[in-house]
Amino acid sequence: MTGWQGEDAARQRALFLLSFRQRDELAAILSRGGWHVVAARRAEGLRQRVAASGAAITIIDARGAVEAGIAATAELAQVAGHGDALVVLLSRNDSDRLGELHDAGATHLLVSPIAAEVLLQAVRSAERHVVRMGGGWHDPQAGGGAALGWRHDDERGTLQLTPALAQATGLPELGSSRAALRTIGRAGRRTALNAIRRLGDTLPATAFAHDLPGLGRAVQHVARDPHTHRLHALVEPLARIGDIGAAVREALGSVRDLAGARAWLDRRILAGERPGVRMLTVAGIDAVNRQQGRGAGDTLLRAVERRIERAVRDAGVARAALARLGGADFAVLLPHGADAGLDTALAQALARPFVAGSVMVTLTLQQAYGMVHADEDGGALLHRVGSGLSGSTADQAQAHRPVDEVESLASEILRAIDRGEIGIRFQPQVHLLSGAIVGVEALARWDHPDRGELGAELLFAAAARAGLVEALSGHVQHRALRIAAGWAAPLSGLRLSINVTAEDIAHADFADTLLARADASRFPRDRLTVEITESGLIAELGEAAGLLATLRAAGCRVAIDDFGTGYSSLAYLKALPLDYLKLDRRMTQDILGSHRDRVVVRGVIDMARSLDLTIIAEGVETVEQRDALATEGCQLYQGFLCAGPLTVPALEKLLDQ
Repeated sequence: MTGWQGEDAARQRALFLLSFRQRDELAAILSRGGWHVVAARRAEGLRQRVAASGAAITIIDARGAVEAGIAATAELAQVAGHGDALVVLLSRNDSDRLGELHDAGATHLLVSPIAAEVLLQAVRSAERHVVRMGGGWHDPQAGGGAALGWRHDDERGTLQLTPALAQATGLPELGSSRAALRTIGRAGRRTALNAIRRLGDTLPATAFAHDLPGLGRAVQHVARDPHTHRLHALVEPLARIGDIGAAVREALGSVRDLAGARAWLDRRILAGERPGVRMLTVAGIDAVNRQQGRGAGDTLLRAVERRIERAVRDAGVARAALARLGGADFAVLLPHGADAGLDTALAQALARPFVAGSVMVTLTLQQAYGMVHADEDGGALLHRVGSGLSGSTADQAQAHRPVDEVESLASEILRAIDRGEIGIRFQPQVHLLSGAIVGVEALARWDHPDRGELGAELLFAAAARAGLVEALSGHVQHRALRIAAGWAAPLSGLRLSINVTAEDIAHADFADTLLARADASRFPRDRLTVEITESGLIAELGEAAGLLATLRAAGCRVAIDDFGTGYSSLAYLKALPLDYLKLDRRMTQDILGSHRDRVVVRGVIDMARSLDLTIIAEGVETVEQRDALATEGCQLYQGFLCAGPLTVPALEKLLDQ
């Protein structure tokens, strides 16, 4: 064979990976082993994505997600070809489920711990199985085995496309990379080049999404051959899958995401209609997430969505659609603009209490409405109307918390400290490119004997009412340091971030007090990070700067938390000795927002990097957010994409996996 070595050869070295927790680490191992990896972290659209990849071998990493792994295996087994291979990875703790996975359709099974060489050998065995059986994914709608891919030889300056990709895009099979880059526009070029520059020894493979002429939205899975240094890529078209989902969701009256909302509005604007938007921000769900866990919060969000849909239907608004824009922000999309009476219907629907876990909660609602202006597209309309919603949901939730709840808890703070009811959870901080967990933030939780687990916000609000913030803060710091000092491998190398309050900083001797706590616990100073929120910084920045300088001189590191929520952020950056800047979760969400939103976030990241600060993005919940932040130069993230706040055993299990 010549050139690309034939589409069949390209297909045989293609591999699809579904890993709910360790996608990037496994993709890197497999890429080093010579495989062209198409990787996913979620099972949505799995059947179509595997078929579109042209891969005859699929790896399903069910470690830590055995139910989802069994379901994914069963789904793919229903449509797999005679000789296709389904390799499933399983945790040792779940080894009693091997029979279920076999019955679901797995052809190869591996139980942890799984060394890199063992994994590669298993994949080689699966490849032999495919070759012997002559298997392959055959889905005429997805393109079957017609591999979409390319190879770039930097020394020769050539770009070689598979025949299928050349036919789909109208580009020559052999050409130059510059000519190909010109076809994807400025934004696509920037995304592609930034992704390729990230490739190296520690990151042998990466992926990026953009619009590709002839295919629509696509993900390119790129790897660098360690021997020839050539770039190889498999192109995964998403437009086919996305268009089906968008059509179904629109038929059901629900768009579900920001990109879909923009497209929905743009189609109507192009059709000469004048659509409108009613945007909603629901406050109080963050508190449920913190106090009762992410599962309860997600269930509550779905209940909110159902009530909104019902209110729109009952109000008689024809052909409206609902989009969840992120977090607890929604938009009702109106094809003809008018929504007479909808504001009242929505307010009444959401005023009734909701069941959240084991308690009843009352949420608060903000609304804003607007119709499209001349020369305005869907994204601009959403941004303009969204600007009319003032304040953050967290602030509103705090403002609407019942006073008697805080007061009743205030009387119990001292007892809670004495009885050891104040616990510590640890939320991982993850390196964006390698996917490695490099640190954790210590977060307080109140294991209340009657009310269950209560979050830090409610805990410190009660302490403030009782005048015990300083005592509570000291207790939390002491306990977090003592727990972390006792960590054994694999936790022993992690950085520990602890929070300090305005009351802490107000004491001139606080730096000495904190260092004494660290030394008494025997936790290394050089692995300790002190996080200060903008609201926690007192007006006397000179005094705060001196205190932080003392901590840094002693080996600690300093982070400014929730950056972007306060009005004097730039003054803090100029005046304070800092090592880390933590982007507020609202800024994290803005990375996928309007053009202006992205420009602001990009500007903050560029400014922080110019000051030699490491950027940590908070509240990262989606792969798209993570990838966009990595493209802009953000180094670390924390959020539910990796994990929420964990107990020590749960953290150990996560690192072990």
